Amino acid sequence: MKSQELYLMCVKNNGLSDHDMQLLSSSDRKKLSRGENGKFWLARKEREKFTVALTGGAFDILHMGHLLTLKEAKKQADLLVVVVATDERVKEMKKRPPIHSCEQRTEMVSAIRWVDLAIAGSQDIMESFYRVRPDVVVFGYDQQPMKLPVPVKVVHLKDIVFNEKLAKTSKILKKLGI
Repeated sequence: MKSQELYLMCVKNNGLSDHDMQLLSSSDRKKLSRGENGKFWLARKEREKFTVALTGGAFDILHMGHLLTLKEAKKQADLLVVVVATDERVKEMKKRPPIHSCEQRTEMVSAIRWVDLAIAGSQDIMESFYRVRPDVVVFGYDQQPMKLPVPVKVVHLKDIVFNEKLAKTSKILKKLGI
């Protein structure tokens, strides 16, 4: 298995258990090391062979703004991991309940060709950050970049040009009368 595939498996499962390890080939097991949470993660030497970009959002009604942001985010690294906000986080950020559940939104984002892995977020945003350990964090045009606990490259896609009427969930909901 390629190191990138192992990495995605580890991130998807939030680390591999002892049982998961036994299912891997001996050459794949050599690429992993035990992490702080007692689970196995891709060893640093293997992880340094590729770059990972991380971005996130609610993705409640997919639109051109989301697609353009994900397409540009993918250009920043070899792999793109997307964190989809929990239902509670959407309520907090958007001041309304999500139209689609976190599970549904994650599945929809997973289907986009530029996305290598979409995962549901957690209550603590930094938990997802440490789970992914990105090389680059990409913020969408309408997102406010936040201070990160470790030095990583930060890209703010504020210069993307598109029709904002079709690229904001709130404007789409308003147009639909919702």
